[in-house]
Amino acid sequence: MENKFLGWSQGALIGLLGVGGCLALGFMLPVIPETATNSTQTISIKELSLKPMTPERIGNLKSAIVTTWQKEASAKGLAVEVPKRFEGATIANANLGSDKKVIALTFDDGPWPESTPAVLDILKKNDIKATFFIVGKMLKEHPDMGKRIVAEGHVIANHTWNHWYHYMNPQAAAFEIDNTTNLIYQVTGVKTNLFRPPGGIKTNGPYAYARNQKYATIMWSADSVDYSRPSVSKLIDNVMQHAKPGGIVLMHDGGGNRSNTVKALPQIINNFRKQGYRFVTVPELLEMEDKQLQVASKK
Repeated sequence: MENKFLGWSQGALIGLLGVGGCLALGFMLPVIPETATNSTQTISIKELSLKPMTPERIGNLKSAIVTTWQKEASAKGLAVEVPKRFEGATIANANLGSDKKVIALTFDDGPWPESTPAVLDILKKNDIKATFFIVGKMLKEHPDMGKRIVAEGHVIANHTWNHWYHYMNPQAAAFEIDNTTNLIYQVTGVKTNLFRPPGGIKTNGPYAYARNQKYATIMWSADSVDYSRPSVSKLIDNVMQHAKPGGIVLMHDGGGNRSNTVKALPQIINNFRKQGYRFVTVPELLEMEDKQLQVASKK
């Protein structure tokens, strides 16, 4: 008997499988008992197709969300490219007329779990877009914060991988900048060509490498000095006393305790608005200067 079973033809086996499939399908279909034949029962297709949230499905969902973030970032992030005239240049502020009351808020050393979300909340509440110079190793630890920065319309930029001040040879400098730029792209979909050297140091390697790679090096015209943790009132004064049209304000959302920066930020925003300023990102600031220069050259 066993030999005969093993010797079944291919057609017989296919037929057997077909019958088995039909029986299985029958068991899977909803059965309405005879007692319910007189009532109407609606079966939702969605109910039949619901699947448990397995680790695999959760992973696929996360992947889809990341893809959506990256598509949004690609649309928004390409705007971080600065006009050609600023590639390889070092900029502390935009040269605009005194009537152009615009200013760029910038934040260094994040993403930082204790303060970056609070800064983002304040900016969102006030409908302000800022520029974040992030540290690569911090983005690696907190990728969701980097995604949020971009998803909420802010500009994300390179502040090296380790935030070191000591001298680095060309290979080490390349690592610091290239790895950070690559991770920004992998996490957010943004390719940045904006760079800020840690501490504003121009002599330890990364600055020279960034210039050779045509990054626009962004410095600042108003320093909050919040890294030294001044009082909230002093921090506000540090920013406001050097404010000017086309200015770039340096603050920090990472690198240590930034609670005073978080406390001072709403008042800084209010003070600027009272003086008639509006807020722009660094690329927007440079685009304004570029258009002004184009108009001047035509005249």
